[in-house]
Amino acid sequence: MIIVLLGYMGSGKSSVGRILAEKLSYNLIDLDDYIIEKENTSVSEIFKTKGEVYFRKKETEYLKELLQLEDNTVLALGGGTPCFAGNMEAILASDKAVSVYLKGSLQFLSKKLFVKKAKRPLIAHIETEALMTEFIGKHLFERSQFYNQAEIHVVTDNKKKIEIVEDIILELF
Repeated sequence: MIIVLLGYMGSGKSSVGRILAEKLSYNLIDLDDYIIEKENTSVSEIFKTKGEVYFRKKETEYLKELLQLEDNTVLALGGGTPCFAGNMEAILASDKAVSVYLKGSLQFLSKKLFVKKAKRPLIAHIETEALMTEFIGKHLFERSQFYNQAEIHVVTDNKKKIEIVEDIILELF
């Protein structure tokens, strides 16, 4: 089985994925890390030198490659991955994959990301929490139609990562 974790930036895909993989004795693959390894450069460098269209093309190519894995795997996606190039359809069409939406509320994600914005190039320039809420609100509005197609939805607000993992396991098994 491939457990595909999706959701907005800051929803916990990578950190929850690590704990979930460990608890289930599954492999863990972070799609962004996989792209970095395959392309031999950082995601921000790919965006800067080759552009978003190239990145999204590679992201789709590698996602489809990973959806063919035979090993039990937790696959943590980038926040935008489900929203481009039929990626969500590919995930849902895979007989090996189950999709899990880590769903954070606008207020929860805004507060969490505003504090950690320096580490995230996409939002580092946002100066106030109100502007952060506006930015994330717009993104969530655009992306929710894709996220909401996931087979399992787990609310992440004010939960410890282990609680989120336990919720996922309850839904899966």
